[in-house]
Amino acid sequence: MEERKNMLQSQIESRGISSPTVLAAMLKVPRHHLLPASCAAIAYSDFALPIGHGQTISQPYIVALMTELLQPKPEDRILEIGTGSGYQAAILAEIVREVYSIEIIKELAEEAQDKLGKTYSNIHFRCANGADGWKEQAPFDGIIITAATRNIPEALIEQLKVGGKMVLPIGGVDEVQTLSVLEKTEKGTKITPNIAVRFVPMVDSSQIA
Repeated sequence: MEERKNMLQSQIESRGISSPTVLAAMLKVPRHHLLPASCAAIAYSDFALPIGHGQTISQPYIVALMTELLQPKPEDRILEIGTGSGYQAAILAEIVREVYSIEIIKELAEEAQDKLGKTYSNIHFRCANGADGWKEQAPFDGIIITAATRNIPEALIEQLKVGGKMVLPIGGVDEVQTLSVLEKTEKGTKITPNIAVRFVPMVDSSQIA
């Protein structure tokens, strides 16, 4: 817990994250439990860490920032694309009513469900192509994408409620990516850029052996 308190003060609050619900969730979720044993000792460091299969867990600040930008509310149903370690899903599950998390890499999906399934009954897991979303559970109050893409999948925009937000990194693997907020209105969508980031690219089914 002491490591989490230090992380909160030195990495998150000091950079302007102020949402009480986000801060409480970041303090509560044991990040080290969701990482490979080889990384547990540096789980609360201020950088991304490998979780296997060419994927990473974002640094704590980025997880907090993406969550705050989404502006989740207790009654919300949120779709997450890219379960990865399950850390972002757990943070969201502390705040909202339901989290629907999709991971295309089977091993990661199973590991996250094994680690989180008993603790969070409000996280629903699926191993599938995230670009297709989760149509039968749509529409969602918010969507968070934890992998970079140049083009926002149309299916995900369709599955977002009018008035909802989507937070995602936009850009390719070899170019500057921008963490952005898409807002859906009755007239269309509006994208607001935030900060430069570096994420692994969104994986589709053709890239899975």
